[in-house]
Amino acid sequence: MSDRPARRRRGRVLAALAVMVLGCAPFVWQLIATSEHRYGTEDVPERAVAVVLGAGVRPDGLPSHLLAQRLELAVELYEAERVRAVLVTGDNGVEHYNETDTMRDYLIDAGIPADRIVGDHAGFDTWDSCARAAEIFGVEEAVVLSQEFHVPRAINLCRAAGIDAVGVGDDSMSERGTATVYGWVREVPAALAALGTVVLRPDPKVLGDYETGVDEALAQAAEEAATS
Repeated sequence: MSDRPARRRRGRVLAALAVMVLGCAPFVWQLIATSEHRYGTEDVPERAVAVVLGAGVRPDGLPSHLLAQRLELAVELYEAERVRAVLVTGDNGVEHYNETDTMRDYLIDAGIPADRIVGDHAGFDTWDSCARAAEIFGVEEAVVLSQEFHVPRAINLCRAAGIDAVGVGDDSMSERGTATVYGWVREVPAALAALGTVVLRPDPKVLGDYETGVDEALAQAAEEAATS
């Protein structure tokens, strides 16, 4: 009789450990499954399009630090001629909050021609950004740009959407340690949700007609390459 409380405690501990292991399994699988698709800026394979995923915009209308670092990756890849066009995709679901135009303005100020930048104002989350890039903008191959903690899930979802996606992540730990740790922790439940998305592949929240912005940007790049 005296052993029953101890057995119950052991049972609860084992059950909690089992839940933790099962909860982390999608996250570990995601890291393994995308390992061969993650690169640095110096060795990432060439892709037609860079897809920059949206993040926070400051009250003064400038990109948050994490978003600015994603955009800097796009600038670096464009200048190195590893991508020919940039699709910026983010949230513009409410008045006075516009991730997409903020990202576009930042890239133009950094020297990327305006006709090489395409905006998607309905990229409300990672899956919507990836699905719309494929279905609405016709993106077939891309370098997905975000922070290192987010890139595995972004690659996973974009590949599920039908894009030949590789990814480059910003190492944000040295400058935004707390936000980076939080980002890694957040990815554990997010990976579980992403697994369901990969299986079900729901429509994005907003669809619409095909948009030719990416096609036009790539055509302009090809024309300039042919005459240079």
